[in-house]
Amino acid sequence: MSLPVFAAPRAPRLAIALACALAPLSPAIAFPADDGVPVDLPKVEVRGKLFPANAVEDIVLARERLDERAGATALVDGDAWRDGRVGNLADALGFAAGVFVQPRFGAEEARLSIRGSGLQRTFHGRGLVVLQDGVPLNLADGSFDFQAIEPLAARYVRIWRGANALEAGAATLGGAIDFVSPTGYDAPAATLRVETGSFGTRRAQVAIAGAGERADGYLGVTHARQDGFRAHSQQENTRLFGNAGVRVSDDLDARVYLTHVDTRSELPGNLTLAEALSDPARAAPDSVAQDQRRDFRLDRIAGKLAWSPMEGASVTVSLFHAAKSLHHPIFQVLDQDSRDDGIDLRWRSEGTLAGRRNVLSAGLAHARGSLDDRRHANVGGAPGAPTNHFDQHAANTSAFVEDQAWLAPRWVLVLGAQAVRSTRRSRDLQVDGGRDESFDVAYASFNPRIGLRFDADAHTQWFANLSRSAEPPSFGELSGGPGVTPVDQQRATSAELGMRTQRDALSLDVALYRARIDGELLALDDGEGNPLGTVNAGRTLHQGVEFGAGWTFPRDWTLSANYLRNDFRFDRDPVHGDNRLAGVPPQQLRAALRWSRNPRLHVEPNLEWVPDGGYVDHADTFRAPGYVVFGLKLGGEAGDGWTWFADLRNLGDRRWIAGTNVVADAGGRDGRNFLPGDGRSLYLGLERRM
Repeated sequence: MSLPVFAAPRAPRLAIALACALAPLSPAIAFPADDGVPVDLPKVEVRGKLFPANAVEDIVLARERLDERAGATALVDGDAWRDGRVGNLADALGFAAGVFVQPRFGAEEARLSIRGSGLQRTFHGRGLVVLQDGVPLNLADGSFDFQAIEPLAARYVRIWRGANALEAGAATLGGAIDFVSPTGYDAPAATLRVETGSFGTRRAQVAIAGAGERADGYLGVTHARQDGFRAHSQQENTRLFGNAGVRVSDDLDARVYLTHVDTRSELPGNLTLAEALSDPARAAPDSVAQDQRRDFRLDRIAGKLAWSPMEGASVTVSLFHAAKSLHHPIFQVLDQDSRDDGIDLRWRSEGTLAGRRNVLSAGLAHARGSLDDRRHANVGGAPGAPTNHFDQHAANTSAFVEDQAWLAPRWVLVLGAQAVRSTRRSRDLQVDGGRDESFDVAYASFNPRIGLRFDADAHTQWFANLSRSAEPPSFGELSGGPGVTPVDQQRATSAELGMRTQRDALSLDVALYRARIDGELLALDDGEGNPLGTVNAGRTLHQGVEFGAGWTFPRDWTLSANYLRNDFRFDRDPVHGDNRLAGVPPQQLRAALRWSRNPRLHVEPNLEWVPDGGYVDHADTFRAPGYVVFGLKLGGEAGDGWTWFADLRNLGDRRWIAGTNVVADAGGRDGRNFLPGDGRSLYLGLERRM
């Protein structure tokens, strides 16, 4: 069946006006000398196409800032994923240390989790703060859309893992992920890219960029379509990402960001394990009969104003407005219109304290959103009789302060705290004599952290920290469940120990963590097997090992690996005891071995290995099988700015389970809780940069 086409909206007049004037400012940077006292570097004026000294953060500076954290971080260069198919977040972040990401059915909707964040949510992300150029993409209630992210429009990605992402405005268990856009200063003047391949996949990108002495701009448009490996899994989307900046003076920069997303997705639904292994390309009967899908349009504008009032200090103000319209037939039809706005103020100052280097950061942020949520019976995918109507409002206000103090040339102490207040209010507009599902709740938390970093040498750091986090529920956990009393926020205390090293031939990223969570948001049954909906569990534990490595060794070989060991479980729960939590497999390894003697050709065999798929239910009665899937990439440069690739996946045409539903108790029976992974496939791509 054909997919509907939405008309793109006219560009807002405000966006056009701001596009003529807006570029964030990176503060002047002071680097420590051997005694820990900063050495001020002179300002350098750079003109033309080169990167200006005070414009958007350079990738090198971004990596240095992340390495200053007394906690686990990562940076992924956007060029690292352009040598293969870029169809979902797993293609972009699959080798990012500590990140678990797995597409639900080969499409952009995915499981995205760090340290078990949003463990219950198998769709429409939660538990992380996701940003674009430092400005939140999350809705005001904390949820976020995977389709709002375009990896091809990101120059690099910054990742803060765990509850130590204060500078990114995160107070959640998982941390934060920031997709940083190209600008007219660092992007090619023009980029043309096409991809084609199995299951009717087509993808194209056109991007242009330019810069003068004080102004620059970037605009990229991507269109993608796929029929999908499974029946009823057709996807189509169009995305526009643009930004324009101006250097108002030597101390003042401004930039505006524009986003338009138009996406349509058929949902094939879950299968039983027997169905998934015998006929993985089929769709669930209810998904076809109800024409289940998720279509939405998003328009977003954000602006940043950055000012350097004095040497070593910077002030950044960010604002955003997002408008989203969702049409979502599932077991019912959801039609939702949301509006979200936010403002963020950041201060950073570098100087000395007691003769040692000191970095002080502080911030204040406020976001609010409104949601008109209309629900109808699903009649073959069309809205039937109205079943409910909610008027919902969410707001979050947070403030943080953090100080990094150099106790000695190699020792850095980090002290910080964040205070957050959140409200969730819903008015049930269609009670009709039934249960009134209105609620008005507020949540407050104070989240301190302490960290210590030791610089063993110029290439290696050790770090440890102890952090508190809190996560209020989104409307998805609050609305429409069988419970009467709204759930509370979940709180966690996380401890972490790790190291990172970056040398010419070897890079390592290792972290061990343990988080004790009180009131984790889970869908559970009571002791009699009756569903409770989403409730606050008792105490749970999330602990594990994150390992990322890159090793270049003789004869032109490079090994890359991302390994996760996840141990998530109840802690003496009266119903579930010490059972393992469902949702994420206990182990996952992604590895690739690349051979490249010159830029014209590289050959890269790769694998994804999950020895045990983990349980699908918190009662630990039914589990998913493990798998190993092999792939092969070929590619290289073809001269005059041309590059090409061939990306072969699942070479053995293995039938495997990419993801599962998460239920309270499967009763040891095989239910429709499984999402099969894609079969054997081939994708070809060609790109030209000018």
